[in-house]
Amino acid sequence: MDQNENKRIFMVENHLRRRGIKDQNVLKAFSKVKREAFVAKPYKAYAYDDHPLPIKENQTISQPFIVALMCEAIKPKKDDKILEIGTGSGYQTAILAECVKDVYTIERFKSLQTNAKAVLGDLGYTNIHYIVGDGKAGYLEKAPYDAIIVSAAAKKVPEAFFTQLKDQGRLIIPKGGPWFQNLTLYIKDKDQFKSYDYGGCRFVPLR
Repeated sequence: MDQNENKRIFMVENHLRRRGIKDQNVLKAFSKVKREAFVAKPYKAYAYDDHPLPIKENQTISQPFIVALMCEAIKPKKDDKILEIGTGSGYQTAILAECVKDVYTIERFKSLQTNAKAVLGDLGYTNIHYIVGDGKAGYLEKAPYDAIIVSAAAKKVPEAFFTQLKDQGRLIIPKGGPWFQNLTLYIKDKDQFKSYDYGGCRFVPLR
């Protein structure tokens, strides 16, 4: 067992499971996905620390616990079709790809998605579909989705996210201003949406 594998096991047990993450598929995915593959070389030693790290285009790779919390909130199932807003480094994309049938991931920075696609391809993922564009518009071509997971903050949730969800679909999004947000889960019930607060967080703005 190499050093990174030891760190990965420690992360899963101490930063995720002990903090309340219970979904076994999510925990299994975190045990498998190599976060160091998605982290820039100067930060690889910190790949399994529980905090965000910088990537290109002034974006970040989110801390493992927040990624796990968001993934668990949408209750991913093997036959699900998921829309991810914000490919970023591709780390969360890989976690989702381990848990569901298809992941459609949108990134507005072509450079970020090109890099993420290369890493995810090297790791052997074939169930990820890549779109470069405006995440606020969602991706109508493959709607509706079992869940939508948004890795950027919005003061107001774009209407496209609600309309592109299946009935009983789940949407998780950081809602708030540029400095602080509440991680908010919405569950679609016909034309109504129930919301649940998952606590404070801080993400880059949805643009």
